[in-house]
Amino acid sequence: MERVYHYIVSTRINYVTAQHCNNLKMAEDQKEEEEVAIHGDVLETILSYVPLTHLLPACFVSKTWNAAVSSSLSRFNKPKPWLLVHTQSIRRPHATAFFAYDPRSDIWLQINKKQPPQHVSPLRSSNSTLLHVLHPSNFSFSIDPFHLTWHRVNPPAVWRLDPIVAMVGPRIVVAGGACDFEDDPLAVEIYDISTRTWERTESMPATLKDSASSTWLSIAANTRTVFMMEQASGVTHSFNPDSKTWYGPFDLRPDRSIYFSVITCVGDNLIMLGLLGDAEDVNYVKLWELNGESLEFGKEIGVMPTELVEKLKGEGTSLNSIRVSCMGGFFYIYNPGEPGELVALEVGEEGWCRWGSLKNAAVSDRSRVAERVVLTCSDVGLGEIAKLVGSGNGIFTLLKR
Repeated sequence: MERVYHYIVSTRINYVTAQHCNNLKMAEDQKEEEEVAIHGDVLETILSYVPLTHLLPACFVSKTWNAAVSSSLSRFNKPKPWLLVHTQSIRRPHATAFFAYDPRSDIWLQINKKQPPQHVSPLRSSNSTLLHVLHPSNFSFSIDPFHLTWHRVNPPAVWRLDPIVAMVGPRIVVAGGACDFEDDPLAVEIYDISTRTWERTESMPATLKDSASSTWLSIAANTRTVFMMEQASGVTHSFNPDSKTWYGPFDLRPDRSIYFSVITCVGDNLIMLGLLGDAEDVNYVKLWELNGESLEFGKEIGVMPTELVEKLKGEGTSLNSIRVSCMGGFFYIYNPGEPGELVALEVGEEGWCRWGSLKNAAVSDRSRVAERVVLTCSDVGLGEIAKLVGSGNGIFTLLKR
């Protein structure tokens, strides 16, 4: 009888255990079904609202999620060029800070570098992507999006205070801006990144003698040519590092009422931004596209809305100058005297323009007087974010709007 009892109890326990396991398996299957239910366009649409910096971990969830992230970025909400803002204290030890704006997600980030570069000399930018520092003992430059890598090389032979610096293909052109004691204030030197050597070449045209510095000239470059425009007059020269030949002068202004202009490059074409009227009464801010070879005017791209022109003035009553940093069809325009307000412009392939204003989260009341503010613009995707995170030299912190 006792054996029968134990048999019944044992059978009951086995039955309950089996039933429990079956219930667990059904629950797991149901959970898997619920997880699998978020797939395809639904998952990709959800991912399109996730900031780019948070999509990187999602790539490692599974092969399905990795594919969904790639598809979402190509179909729904594509990466857009980031605006990178660098601040440098004007006081020793000249500490630097690094901020970024991601227009895809409309967020500002601070990038806290564990080993931020320390530069005694002023930090400068050109070509929208190039950062550089000129010191008597060396010339340092960085060209990657997050400026993780700095190249430190011998300085140019001619000592300069405020030179024009432009990257043209694999070369960096350094022109003008020479000290008073130098024999040739228009001297030009070319640094070849592949051979790590400097070469002296033909000097700048004599007509640029009174404006041969980055203070007075606006610089733009494509893969073959560097363009230099006098901001006040619009007179422009170009230089080809391959043939070491200067061309010009060219008068690029289509309207005589332009009192200040700057240039930048999108692909091979030159883009000019002009202030029309006068500094106390700005009528328009316009953009034009020019053919990169002939410098002939192609078309007027757009006119900045009046309310955004007023924002550029900031707390002042006049607008003496502007600067622009761009990549692809994205332009970030600002007043160097009031860098706290930015005007953003997106130009579509069909020619449409989308204007907007943007508060510069990197600028505070203190930074207006105690820090230099330098802007660059770069294409940033998951690859660039992965490289920054993988280097261990950068942590993203979301800034409050």
